[in-house]
Amino acid sequence: MYVIVVGAGKIGYYLSKQLVAEGHEVLLLEKDRRRYAMLAEALGDVVAQGDGCEIRIMAEAGFSRADVVVAVTGDDEDNLVICQMAKIKFGAPRTVARVNNPANLGLFEKLGIDTTVSSTQIIFNLIEQQIEPGQVIPLGALRNGNIEVVAVTVSRKSPVLGIQVQALTLPGQGMIISIVRDDHAILPKPETVLESDDTVIALVGANEEPNLRQVFMES
Repeated sequence: MYVIVVGAGKIGYYLSKQLVAEGHEVLLLEKDRRRYAMLAEALGDVVAQGDGCEIRIMAEAGFSRADVVVAVTGDDEDNLVICQMAKIKFGAPRTVARVNNPANLGLFEKLGIDTTVSSTQIIFNLIEQQIEPGQVIPLGALRNGNIEVVAVTVSRKSPVLGIQVQALTLPGQGMIISIVRDDHAILPKPETVLESDDTVIALVGANEEPNLRQVFMES
């Protein structure tokens, strides 16, 4: 699968690393030259420099053969334009957009973006819900019903307590996207160690929630 990720912030960087590790063909597009130069040393040819909103750059990057285009810049307008152009101009089968302002979620959906993810909305949902220790809560099925955003709390008896994120074996192609610790959301690194009362937010297949429960729950 060929995946183009636009925006090489922390989300784009770690997402690209994960996709490469899973054996996918990946191109990470970054507009800022200094950020590109820094990441090129770590990721090599996976990273390219260019504005993902420009048609010429899109064509050179191979948007026309991409299976998935993911826009995760810090600008909602850019993410919307990137995904719309990917679908309308280049016929991308799937588009995924990061939405920084939850108020824009409805607009993205109306304009045909296949999948939207708002970390702000996810964390808000966590705050709004009463989460018992060890409880797994599906925060919402992503569009098309194939992926769920799930939150699970690490209890003091959880088998993953004290384990690094990179050592976890998640079901299917599950991916940890955030950890809420002491009321603050953090982007996990491979070496991040899970602590008691952490709330782990993960993306898993819609039918994989029971398997995720087994990973985090004490027997």
